[in-house]
Amino acid sequence: MSTKIPVRQLAAISLLVATAASLRIGMNWVALAVTIPIYGVLVKIGLAETLTFVSGLVFGPVQGFVTGLLIIIVSDLFTLAGLWTPFIAVIIGVLGLLGGLLRRFKANPSIVFLGFAAVALTTLSELLQNIWFAWYMWAFYMPETPFVAVLGTVLVGGVKSAVTALINNVVLFMAIAPTIIKALQEMVMPKTVLKEKAVQS
Repeated sequence: MSTKIPVRQLAAISLLVATAASLRIGMNWVALAVTIPIYGVLVKIGLAETLTFVSGLVFGPVQGFVTGLLIIIVSDLFTLAGLWTPFIAVIIGVLGLLGGLLRRFKANPSIVFLGFAAVALTTLSELLQNIWFAWYMWAFYMPETPFVAVLGTVLVGGVKSAVTALINNVVLFMAIAPTIIKALQEMVMPKTVLKEKAVQS
C-alpha cells in the first residue's frame, strides 16, 4: 500500500474535501441556529461519508482515509472543534480506507453494490461514533454509571441521527456516487488504466 499520493489525485482530493467540508459547515451552522433540538439529525445530512468512500474507491485506501480525515478536521475548525474532532475524523477516514479495500473486489461497482456498501459503512460509522460518545460521557460526566448502561442510553438516543445518516448515505451512494466515480476516473486516471478496469469488470 503506497503512501505517496500523486499530484493530480491531491488536486481531486482537495476538491472533494472542500465540497464536503463546505456543506458540513453550512449544515452545522443551520443546526446551531434553529431553536428546536435537532442538531444531531441535521449534521448527518451531507456528503462527508459519500465523498470519503468515493475517494477511497477511486484512488485507494490511503487517499480515502486522508479525505475523510481532512473533511472532518477542516469543517470542525470552522464550527465546533473539540476533543471529539480527531476521533470522528479517524472514524470517517476509516470509511475511505474500507472503500479503497473494497475496490479490489469491485473496481466498477453497481448501484446495488453501492447501496449495500452505504448500509454497511453507515452502520459501522454510527456504531463507532456512538461507542466513542458513550465513552466520552462515561469518562467525563458519568463515571459512576456502568459503561454498558451509558452505551445503551446513547444508542437509543442516537436512533434518529442514525436513521437520518442511513437514508442520506444510501440515497447519495446510489444517486450521485456513480457519476462522481466516473468523473474522477476520467479526470485523474490514465486512459489505459480505465480500459483495464473496464475489461476486468
